[in-house]
Amino acid sequence: MSTAFVVKGVSLYGDTTADIAVTDGVLVDDAAAGATVIDGSGLVVLPGLVDLHTHLREPGREDTETIETGSRAAARGGWTAVHAMANTNPVADTAGVVEQVWSRGQEIGLVDVYPVGAVTVGLRGDQLSEMGAMAQSRARVRLFSDDGKCVSDPVLMRRALEYVKGFGGAVIQHAQDPRLTEGAQMHEGEVSAALGLAGWPAVAEESIVARDVLLAGHVGSRIHVQHVSTAGSVDIVRWAKARGIAVTAEVTPHHLSLTHEEARSYDPRFKVNPPLRTSEDVQALRDALADGTIDIVATDHAPHAIEDKDCEWASAAFGMVGLETAVGVIQQVMVDTGRMTWRDVARVMSEVPARIGSVDHVHGRPLRAGESATFTLIDPQAAYVVDPADLASRSRNTPYAGRTLPGRAVATFLRGTPTYLDPRFEGAFA
Repeated sequence: MSTAFVVKGVSLYGDTTADIAVTDGVLVDDAAAGATVIDGSGLVVLPGLVDLHTHLREPGREDTETIETGSRAAARGGWTAVHAMANTNPVADTAGVVEQVWSRGQEIGLVDVYPVGAVTVGLRGDQLSEMGAMAQSRARVRLFSDDGKCVSDPVLMRRALEYVKGFGGAVIQHAQDPRLTEGAQMHEGEVSAALGLAGWPAVAEESIVARDVLLAGHVGSRIHVQHVSTAGSVDIVRWAKARGIAVTAEVTPHHLSLTHEEARSYDPRFKVNPPLRTSEDVQALRDALADGTIDIVATDHAPHAIEDKDCEWASAAFGMVGLETAVGVIQQVMVDTGRMTWRDVARVMSEVPARIGSVDHVHGRPLRAGESATFTLIDPQAAYVVDPADLASRSRNTPYAGRTLPGRAVATFLRGTPTYLDPRFEGAFA
């Protein structure tokens, strides 16, 4: 593989035309003699994308995803770093487990895998995990979440916020009051009533978001709200930010693009936690991402085995895969509609998530000489029909099957090494 190459005529952040030259894994001002030349005409270059919310399932559910297959899917989607959730088996609640995940990611080398530690032992919600030991481990964990479950005990949440404050960490909350969502199957509203499915009220999310931003303000610590899905949650986050509370929030591509109307098909591909909401919620989420109230896009990539999705709705698992389709969805609902520019996409899918995850010393860096050559090339004209069989992920539970997305990542580079190449580029690095 060539250690020196130049991408000619690419659109830098979608703004200006430039050449991207790389030598020995670093961006340089001028291409080296004999450098491989790649035609970047029509392509947009962004810093490598950083996903703050990924389920890689290893250890324990390698039948649905592994660190290797998830890393391959991430690289294909333009990501150069992912944060792996703790709800594995065993749970990532000790230094030993997070180091195992981190080491496996390093060994594979397609993306940087940053483990997210559990807040509570075994995700049981009754005892704090070894957060200090995980923070001091080789994995240097800075984010902690019981994702899939809510840290519902307010005293435990307060203690967690106090604990992580000491080393600059953050608690990531899956905002879902467990009592208000017992047996819930989808968003509570007219569609759930018509379908006879148990409803999932918006207030179940909003009440936890409100409680946690108040606790974070009281403690003076960082709180990050996962997969915001309601207009009410947006209002609370906006209120908290206006008062200087250290809250950040994420939204998923599917909550920006799909509504609870999809459930009328009874297709379990559309069953997700939190559930798809109303069109009014979707509009509020788009507005909030555009104006900065919601800080980032995160995929909540949740792979499942065929038998866990190809069944009746009530028995199906919650979740959707999203690493490989995120760029196309965001282009479709935010860029092509004029709500955001590609430079905005770099902010919400690379720069800010890297900062929240405390990895901004190596990811989300500016595309300029002297920085690591960690970037992705996006073809905004590469419209395609999503085919589950074509996914690099081990799982196929995409809600976009059969739908056309307008663009996609066509090459991803991690410290100058290509981790994914569209067939058009493969020969250049033979």
